[in-house]
Amino acid sequence: MNADIITIGDEILIGQTIDTNSAWLGALLQKEGIDVNQISSIRDTEEHIITALNEASERSKIVLITGGLGPTQDDVTKQTLAKYFNSGMVRNQEVLRMIENYFEARGREMLEVNRQQADVPEVCEVIINQNGTAPGMWFEKDGVVFVSMPGVPYEMKGLMNDSVLEKLKARFKLPELYHRTVLTIGVGESYLAEMIKDWEQNLRKEGLFLAYLPSPGIVKLRISAKDKIGAKKLVDDKIDALKSIIPHLIYGCDKDTHASLVGEKLREKGATLATAESCTGGYVAHQITSVSGSSRYYEGSVIAYSYEVKSKVLGVSKETLLREGAVSEMVVVQMAQGVRKHLDADYSIALSGIAGPDGGTDEKPVGTVWIAVAGPNEVIAKRFRFSNNRERNIHLSSLFGMDMLLKMLEGKSDLYNK
Repeated sequence: MNADIITIGDEILIGQTIDTNSAWLGALLQKEGIDVNQISSIRDTEEHIITALNEASERSKIVLITGGLGPTQDDVTKQTLAKYFNSGMVRNQEVLRMIENYFEARGREMLEVNRQQADVPEVCEVIINQNGTAPGMWFEKDGVVFVSMPGVPYEMKGLMNDSVLEKLKARFKLPELYHRTVLTIGVGESYLAEMIKDWEQNLRKEGLFLAYLPSPGIVKLRISAKDKIGAKKLVDDKIDALKSIIPHLIYGCDKDTHASLVGEKLREKGATLATAESCTGGYVAHQITSVSGSSRYYEGSVIAYSYEVKSKVLGVSKETLLREGAVSEMVVVQMAQGVRKHLDADYSIALSGIAGPDGGTDEKPVGTVWIAVAGPNEVIAKRFRFSNNRERNIHLSSLFGMDMLLKMLEGKSDLYNK
């Protein structure tokens, strides 16, 4: 089963609004065994909408449309859909009552343009929107289902979760799908593919599917089984086999994050964590505190950007700073030891680097980062060479700092001593 996703709105095309709807829909459809053929972002004009609908219906049996259903004159999607499906407009009384209740509950005046949101093409099946005023609309034409939904993300998600997905399952026979995602760090997509090529060949011989999903520092491996008896065991057995091939590269599965895994390990040990950040400026702390309940194990952070803070607060030797420079092994080791002592924590992460785009030298080019992790019984430190992009360097520094800590908590520090 295939689908097209169409997002409507000039605000998306000019970069004023980021299209998160398509990403969310794509992930949801994939979980249900529906392959997305194409995602299109178009202007809210009759010409562009009709062209997009014609093209999408030639490729797919399901066309999901978001946006263009607002109350203002620049929103022409509803009128264009009526024209496309050769339908007149009718005021839906159930929708009208919901809109009236919506405004009454908020003590706001209801205008005629708000009432007009209850006007829908006569041939559509209305899908009640519990989170807003614009209803969803379900159309069918030549065996293709078209669903128009508001562009407001939480309204669209509500319609999909409450109604649309179940209606699609009832309308079409969808494949039984089971999939899991293995998370790897520290190796590029091409190198990873070479390392696991025999495993991948055996996987495909058994009718399973593998997708490589790369991002900075991480490659996700999604293993899927469609309409397979015993799919869960098949996929899980393949993951167990993969873990024996590249145990040093796998850090988790599915929705795991470094922050959540580190938190779990710290809670299990009854241990605490502190961070000392220079080039990342608090980004590591942000990742750690994004996990609910992190206050139980996270003591805090020292943003040690200057030599003075590194020395006066963290106790880094001034002689070491002057001799080695802030971006050096000895400095990050002393930072890690200093913040661990200063905040009375069991473990610590320290980072110092040249995020860029300025500040690099021949000896220490932009992207050079030293990271140290200290625990009750050991300290490990490693130099990384990342990119010349500041945001990516900050992200990768945080990622590998957390991974070094995770390896220490798992008793695998030797992987970073090699």
